[in-house]
Amino acid sequence: MTDALTSTLREPSVWRLAAQQALRDFRAGELRLVLVAVLLAVAALTAVGFFADRLQAGLTRDAAQLLGGDSVISSDHPLPPVFEQHAKQVGLTTARTAAFPSMARAPDDKGGASRLVAVKSVSSGYPLRGSLTVSAGGGEATVQAGPARGEVWADATVLDALGLKLGDGLLLGDARLVLAKVIVIEPDRGAGFLAFAPRVMLNEADLAATGLVQPASRVTYRLALVAPAGREAAVRDYTQWAGAKIKGEGLRGMRVESLEAGRPEMRQTLDRAEKFLNLVALLAALLAAVAVAIAARDFAQRHLDDCAMLRVLGLPQRRIAGAFAIEFIGLGLAASLAGVLAGLAMHLLFVKLLGALVPATLPPPGVWPALFGLGVGLTLLLGFGLPPVLQLAKVPPLRVIRRDVGQLRPVSLGVLLAGTASFAGLLLTVARDPVLGAIAVGGFAAALAFFALLAWLAVWLLRRAVPEARAPRWLVLATRQIAARPAFTVLQVSSLSVGLMALALLVLLRTDLVDSWRASTPVDAPNRFVINVQPDQVDEFRAMLADAKVPQGYDWYPMFRGRLVAINGEPIGTRFAEDERARRTVEREFNLSHSGQMPPHNQVLEGKWTPNEADGLSIEQGVAETIGAKLGDTLRFDIAGQLREARITSIRKVDWGSMRANFFVIYPLGEMTDVPVTFMAAFRAPDATAAPGFDNALTKRFPNITVIDVSASVRQLQQVLDQVIRAVEFLFAFTLATGLAVLFAAVSATREARAREYAVMRACGAGARLLGQVQRAELLGVGALAGLLATLAAAAVGSALARYAFEFPWTAAPWVPLAGALAGAWLALAAGWWSLRGLLHRPVMDTLRRAGEI
Repeated sequence: MTDALTSTLREPSVWRLAAQQALRDFRAGELRLVLVAVLLAVAALTAVGFFADRLQAGLTRDAAQLLGGDSVISSDHPLPPVFEQHAKQVGLTTARTAAFPSMARAPDDKGGASRLVAVKSVSSGYPLRGSLTVSAGGGEATVQAGPARGEVWADATVLDALGLKLGDGLLLGDARLVLAKVIVIEPDRGAGFLAFAPRVMLNEADLAATGLVQPASRVTYRLALVAPAGREAAVRDYTQWAGAKIKGEGLRGMRVESLEAGRPEMRQTLDRAEKFLNLVALLAALLAAVAVAIAARDFAQRHLDDCAMLRVLGLPQRRIAGAFAIEFIGLGLAASLAGVLAGLAMHLLFVKLLGALVPATLPPPGVWPALFGLGVGLTLLLGFGLPPVLQLAKVPPLRVIRRDVGQLRPVSLGVLLAGTASFAGLLLTVARDPVLGAIAVGGFAAALAFFALLAWLAVWLLRRAVPEARAPRWLVLATRQIAARPAFTVLQVSSLSVGLMALALLVLLRTDLVDSWRASTPVDAPNRFVINVQPDQVDEFRAMLADAKVPQGYDWYPMFRGRLVAINGEPIGTRFAEDERARRTVEREFNLSHSGQMPPHNQVLEGKWTPNEADGLSIEQGVAETIGAKLGDTLRFDIAGQLREARITSIRKVDWGSMRANFFVIYPLGEMTDVPVTFMAAFRAPDATAAPGFDNALTKRFPNITVIDVSASVRQLQQVLDQVIRAVEFLFAFTLATGLAVLFAAVSATREARAREYAVMRACGAGARLLGQVQRAELLGVGALAGLLATLAAAAVGSALARYAFEFPWTAAPWVPLAGALAGAWLALAAGWWSLRGLLHRPVMDTLRRAGEI
């Protein structure tokens, strides 16, 4: 009889055994939690991966249109003619543009309203790549040329804001031009948080008549180039020639923008969005790893007796191990494929939510995110799920009659480290940001060790803290239950803490961090910045502010532009030949200022501010670190053709989020009569009801100035951030589900042990009411401890992320740990009720029988 049974068991192949086992476990719900955790993690990661992959492909595809040509020479001053001459000599087609912010005004007979706009002058031949889409009242049309002389084209928001229509005049500086067309699509318009000002486009021949370009004006000049069909190599040769010339002759403020380099400002908003999404996806994957590890060990614990019986019937260890390995790999592939499909669907919502920030059409998704998702899913199962399951093959046949043998052992350190290292490597790849990945992965690893240590200490203290003679019976029993199985308690508290930590971290990031960013502008901060005030307009301008009851003490500084040419006598080109970041910093012109008194919103970190120190200057901390400057070093600036050298006598800390006037370099002098200056003001504008039309009156009286309404820009910034937050909240739902899976797994892991304990206590006369009190006390205590530890760790990790990854100033509120403890207690109680329901209502004999079978 035994031989026949053994022969029958050996007939099926390991593949058939694996298939039968997988079908049986799936129907019984044995692996449901493992599969759900893998599916959620893969879905979260692939959704972000598909979105980032399509976005990158779309930007690459549209790079030529976004740049405005196959290659572009950009400069903060008019380009030397030799660049355009050489381009034409080698057969390239060129187009010139100049862009800068300014104020556009309606004529007095049309109301005289004003609006901050992004002015752009274009030459003949513009645009070289892509096409302009405009409307002239009779529908949209695609054109291959810019405005004619005497005309301007503008965004529809300009006409709406100023109350104008096509055919009306538009005032730009000293010129009056005719509104001829409405811009619908501009192919080479930049993107990012600060690209909010509506466009006004004019012919470059009309630029001089406006009088808007002054010596201190910040203008971006661009020379776009394209090659004839079949001569693409000419662009590469020209790009190399231009780069060599810029570097060789030390031409400051100039750079070559190619299809590969792109324009950094296009990525700023999307990088912030991707960073948030990557963080949420990372947390989902980390939670999934914990859920898989707990659920897989619980699965193995329930199959010990089955495998012991298979060993008795003669099934070899290798076949048992192979069957379980094939089962886990197959189910892992199935769950990963389902997660990839869910991620593919999810990323479509990201595209919709972030539609204002991405190209109008995106290429189809690539295969790399799908393969990566499959890899993550298999790594989760093979690294964290399979090791405890493979121990089933080593269960001794003796366990059939002695259930005290063949218990699961802790996974070997080597296997654990290998699985953790491979998974951490994948997560760091997902992060795409070393700082974000290191803080998230390293923070959770350190937190897990911290949780385990404190949980063990809590169990040790609990044995001594509850007086058994005086405490209620339910409390004594609950304390004994926890102290009797310290390993289970440490596992529960650590697992619950990790799950709650991820949820707490997301809540803090969603609320406190985002709110602190939105609230970074003080209530009384300036909401108007005015630049380009000429020296002969100072008295009249300030008198106009006083008449409008603008509060005294507003920021008022002279401003002039200068280019750093040497540090300690060493030319910049030589010093930063190999440092790309520093070279880009010093190649642009700085906005400089002078003042006899240090700005009150700055802080001296090193040195001393000495008023009217003739040969001194003060430098901002970040710039000093970038260029490697320190106290006592000399900086030489080229200011409008004049070389001026001074010694660093102080290094300042500047709060760039203060909405105050700030400068990288300030000379501590009350007067500098030998440099050409304009003036800037930062003030809080009077209420519209107290001074109606204040901005319009300013620009009407001083047409050359630029008035920047910061309050409108901040509102628009927050609208963009809201789009990002909606996408994060959508992904947060998946992470929340994964966190709940961790909570459920942590509580379920002790289900069978609790069943045995309840069986014994009920047999000894304990009622269901008392056992219910014991269960609730245990769950509330473990949950409260886990919640407290989780929020403390989340506050630490959140602070590090805020400071180093997202650059938010943030400190957790003092009530956060208490709220975390209460939330942890409630969630643990809810998860325990769902997982352990029914245990207290079984008949005593049935409970004892089930306890004896496991």
